[in-house]
Amino acid sequence: MASTPPAAVSILNAIGNTPVIKLNHVVPAGSADVYIKLEFYNPTGCYKDRMAWSMIDQAEQRGDLNPGMTVVEATGGSTGSSLAFICALKGYNFEVVCSDVFSIEKLRTITTLGAKLDIIHSPTGKVTADLMPSMIQRAKEIGERKGYYYTNQFNNRDALIGYEGIGHELVKQFPDGIDAFCGAIGTAGMAMGTARVFRSKMPSTKIVILEPASAPHITKGQTGAHSVEGIAVVSRPPHLDDALYDEARGIEEDKARAMCRLLARKEGLLVGTSTGINVVAALELAKELGPGKTVVTVAVDTGLKYLNGNLFQE
Repeated sequence: MASTPPAAVSILNAIGNTPVIKLNHVVPAGSADVYIKLEFYNPTGCYKDRMAWSMIDQAEQRGDLNPGMTVVEATGGSTGSSLAFICALKGYNFEVVCSDVFSIEKLRTITTLGAKLDIIHSPTGKVTADLMPSMIQRAKEIGERKGYYYTNQFNNRDALIGYEGIGHELVKQFPDGIDAFCGAIGTAGMAMGTARVFRSKMPSTKIVILEPASAPHITKGQTGAHSVEGIAVVSRPPHLDDALYDEARGIEEDKARAMCRLLARKEGLLVGTSTGINVVAALELAKELGPGKTVVTVAVDTGLKYLNGNLFQE
């Protein structure tokens, strides 16, 4: 007699509950232990699946998003991939305002999942101070049309609900506590969502937010351009809450990119530049804290999204 197959499980159940590993070969002697949470285990290879699901779920619960409507968002790629994944699953049309400055892998993922792309050209080939505002304005205009829902990731507090999952998981994964946690900020959703949990569950954990040194909006109040996908150039991320972090640091992009190559060769980790920023900062914190302490950061996404670019070229 044939056995009864197990009940189907939704791919939504594959979001979250990602593993943590210890870095063993790039941490200098005399440093704290450094751990990295592998968020590329999420379905589209990025932690933004968490926020995409929470934004859509909360909008549905409120009745702001209903069957037959079209979702629209301005994104540098990973949020677009994540929302395209959720919209495909839920049956919504999805329009993405993006730019040709972002990786071809991300753009192809978005269209493969059925979304429509609206591309804004970047003359410099970099993420500049006016690029994201122009993308946001375009998405806002589209979102005002009848039958559209603009998820508005930069201001949508529903995103924090999804990111709080990282904090809750880390509390369980490190029952003895975490001495320092660091993360690069784009919308600041991940860092703030995680920090909200830490402040209530592990209040002694030092929270350090990170940005590219060439665009030091938080650390120096100055504008600038960079090439780190996933980190938008905005004057101040709306999700940023000064009460939820202890320090901000600027990290050199060249160091972050070199770290990505080192992580691939020494730790077997394929990650993107924002993760490189996270690990450079985590190693700095580990040296400052010393042996016996624990530093944690996240692998934002998979480096497989960047193989067509120059990230892994010397």
